[in-house]
Amino acid sequence: MPDIDRTRVGALMDRERETFRTRHRRSAELAADAKGSLLFGVPMNWMTRWPGDHPVFVDRADGARFWDVDGNVFVDFCLGDTGGMAGHAPKASVDAIATQAAKGITLMLPTEDAAWVGREMGRRFGLPYWNFTLTATDANRFAIRWAREVTGRPKVVVHNWCYHGSVDESFATLDATGHVVARDGNVGKPVDLDETTLVVEMNDLDALERALATGDAAVCMFEPALTNIGIVLPEPGYHAAVRDLCTKYGTLLLIDETHTISAGPGGCTAAWGLEPDIVTIGKTLGAGIASAAYGFSEELSRRVYDHTDWKNADVGGVGGTLAGNALSLAAMRATLGDVMTDEAFERMIGLGERFEDGVRRVIDGRGVPWHVVRLGCRVEYLFRPDAARTGSEAAAGQDEELDPLIHLYLLNRGVLMTPFHNMALMSPATTGEDVDRHTEVFGEAVDELIGQGVGK
Repeated sequence: MPDIDRTRVGALMDRERETFRTRHRRSAELAADAKGSLLFGVPMNWMTRWPGDHPVFVDRADGARFWDVDGNVFVDFCLGDTGGMAGHAPKASVDAIATQAAKGITLMLPTEDAAWVGREMGRRFGLPYWNFTLTATDANRFAIRWAREVTGRPKVVVHNWCYHGSVDESFATLDATGHVVARDGNVGKPVDLDETTLVVEMNDLDALERALATGDAAVCMFEPALTNIGIVLPEPGYHAAVRDLCTKYGTLLLIDETHTISAGPGGCTAAWGLEPDIVTIGKTLGAGIASAAYGFSEELSRRVYDHTDWKNADVGGVGGTLAGNALSLAAMRATLGDVMTDEAFERMIGLGERFEDGVRRVIDGRGVPWHVVRLGCRVEYLFRPDAARTGSEAAAGQDEELDPLIHLYLLNRGVLMTPFHNMALMSPATTGEDVDRHTEVFGEAVDELIGQGVGK
């Protein structure tokens, strides 16, 4: 097994940074200018985490590609970290968005599109009743409020190293003694996390039963597979046991499909036959127009109706003036109906398999101690030998030197990955040639790292 010389990693990173500066002079000018009016110099603070001296400024995007202000073209496997999973500017969605925008954008009144989208979400995920928000974060927040209301319980159960947007209750982890604490970087937490949250490791059913046995858990808010720390898949039988435990202890089960929609048109809920009380999802539904949704089972919907004070429906902490607006619903109807179709997912998942196979051939052929894992049309590789079983194992497999180097190496050669981890996502517009280009450049990067390539 070849060693990776860490001095070589540093030298390659210096070289790639210089290449980045040469290729992105106009972006550098715009980044410098932005510091005069934008906090951190970016419109959203996490944009500072891109590799290189500054983010690349985008000129335009189409399908699975985008062009920056310096004229560089990129194959986009990041796809807005799932927000652009439908591909950039798909014609059916753009046409529907333009048509609706000309007729009115937001009205605080329903349009015909809303019920169509609700029925389609029911077909895909198996839950009959839906409401809409602008982000999956809000979908999760509102679902948590309803869960607390109908159960009379205060706490939320999450997986260690989960991802649920910016939901306060989800920024919790376990310390070395197994106690619930705030995750590093949790800005201005409103209360100590052990007041709101119970944390268990993915695939640890004993820990889950202990958490539920406290009688404090209103809802388990789970991704069916961890996604934001590298993909961590459930072990066989895990989700069936989770469902049984939730039923046993009277805890609701929420499945957050925001990232795991990659498993198919109905996410893991449909692909794996899950039986949640609640499904939440955002990002990709409107082809980039802010849109998200949460759905309830028949039984939970009845409980919600029983606990609803109709006179105060507008002040309960569940809502949003722009939620369920006409533009979002038009975008969702077109995207679900004509872009992110069942047939599109079949092709996208096939490309995910091709991507996975290409990465595995590189890893196995060079003998580096890494692994690749796939969830439908979502693929990630981690710089550790074995697939992680828990969030803690996945977190321990992060590499603060190799991660940014691989990203920047790929970026400098026209391939964009998600910046926070080594994630690639397939869209309806992605091609086999796009996938093979990543395999080629990834192989070149590994060759250089082990001293067999151009810069050896």
